[in-house]
Amino acid sequence: MNRLLNDEPGRPNALSPISLAFLGDAVYEAMVREHLVQQKDRKTDDLHRAAVRYVSAQAQHEAMQRILPLLTEEETQAFKRGRNAHVTHVPRGATTAQYHSATGFEALFGWLYLNGRIERLRELFRVICTGETEQNEERNG
Repeated sequence: MNRLLNDEPGRPNALSPISLAFLGDAVYEAMVREHLVQQKDRKTDDLHRAAVRYVSAQAQHEAMQRILPLLTEEETQAFKRGRNAHVTHVPRGATTAQYHSATGFEALFGWLYLNGRIERLRELFRVICTGETEQNEERNG
């Protein structure tokens, strides 16, 4: 997968953490949507419900906990920049800590994307999806 606009690295360290999170949210959601439609053909409502299980603040916080031990120092710094960003709104169903963690998660995905680290995004996404599969098996099993 190449970046959508061009393959030249962006300047992610020059952007605000909220801008990185804004982009990272879209990158992660696109990955989730692609993952879901490749699993099996589903109705749109089913796809939406499945996607929400991945992209909610609580789900992103849990995903971050799974990948945090795998991050490089530089990636951890990108996450912390986003986590420590000033946010003015916390959605229902998430604690302030979960929302900050989710913002850091999104900032990390935006940072990786702009740095052209697409294969690293895929690696981290695979870890997240593996954790999701294990959790679903425990619930169903």
